[in-house]
Amino acid sequence: MNPASYTAVDSLSFIFDAGMSLKSSNFQEGQYKSNAKNASFDYIGMQFRLHPRLGMTIGYTPFSTVGYNFTRTKPIDNSSDVTISNNFYGDGGLQQIFGGLGFKVFDHLSIGANIGYLYGKLQYQTTATLSNGGDQTITYNTVSVSTYHASFGLQYTQPINKTDEITLGLTYNLGHVLNSHDTQGTQITNGSNYSVVNEQRIDDSYGIPHTYGAGLAWKHQKNLTVEADYTLQKWSGVKYNNRTDLYQDRTKVAVGAEYLPKEYGRNYLSRIRYRVGAYYANSNLQIPVGQNMIEGPDEYGVSFGFGLPLRLYQRNTMLSITGQYVHAKPSTSNMLSENRFVLKIGLTFNEHWFMKWRVN
Repeated sequence: MNPASYTAVDSLSFIFDAGMSLKSSNFQEGQYKSNAKNASFDYIGMQFRLHPRLGMTIGYTPFSTVGYNFTRTKPIDNSSDVTISNNFYGDGGLQQIFGGLGFKVFDHLSIGANIGYLYGKLQYQTTATLSNGGDQTITYNTVSVSTYHASFGLQYTQPINKTDEITLGLTYNLGHVLNSHDTQGTQITNGSNYSVVNEQRIDDSYGIPHTYGAGLAWKHQKNLTVEADYTLQKWSGVKYNNRTDLYQDRTKVAVGAEYLPKEYGRNYLSRIRYRVGAYYANSNLQIPVGQNMIEGPDEYGVSFGFGLPLRLYQRNTMLSITGQYVHAKPSTSNMLSENRFVLKIGLTFNEHWFMKWRVN
């Protein structure tokens, strides 16, 4: 999250990190309920020291994902025996390949930057089908993105005494209009022949926000870390389909703690890292309903996890397992709510690859 932290990597270590998530979501809208299960790849990265004051990271991570497929059926106005079925489908996502450097300016102060390539394709489609066998209407929207992404960070650590220290972190992600191509169109079919009624291409009609972050961490010896983060995403005014009124600013507040009974010891349970966290975030969405704009759902999340040391060479490799519960609470009672259960699994391979051996 903060590229300035790359300078903390040990000079003898090579860190390889990867993670995935297993999710189960329960949705409810009025009297209707549904469940969805899926798995996702979260990140892969490597980190190493280039110089006593310079650390580097190379990584790949999904930037955003889209995935839904549902249908609703309702009667046609002024018709007692004809219904219309609407199918809503979305698929795709954006991925990011990035490289970053962290530079230690002074003993307690570091700065850093990530530069990435952002790319991918998003597909949206709505199909309207009449029960009497009439024409089927398909409205589609395909967005392809190929652009850059940049983030910057600063980190300052201040020792309090021999056992305690405080770290302040500041981050900034550059917001801008994405280099994108959006193909929008409508097709009508009678069951055998398709004809394009209307299709247009719109360029550069989406954007990402300027993002500001601040975090404060307190560390006691090597046993206890407590921290808090605040994030502000300036979504207001950001483009969506060439509109700038569908977003609002999003804030997120998160707190967390990690406890390690003993860094070294024969008792395996005493070398496990115990972690707990919680967060709150408001939605960045403004949803048009009639003549009004309604805010999207707020999010509340709690998590609990373990860092399990693995008995590989030097015993630095760790398996992280975290369980998370997230509740998305809508601003009005008739909107979609969600309860999401997530199991996160991460492997951090941290070994001494650059050590020179001597045989006496």
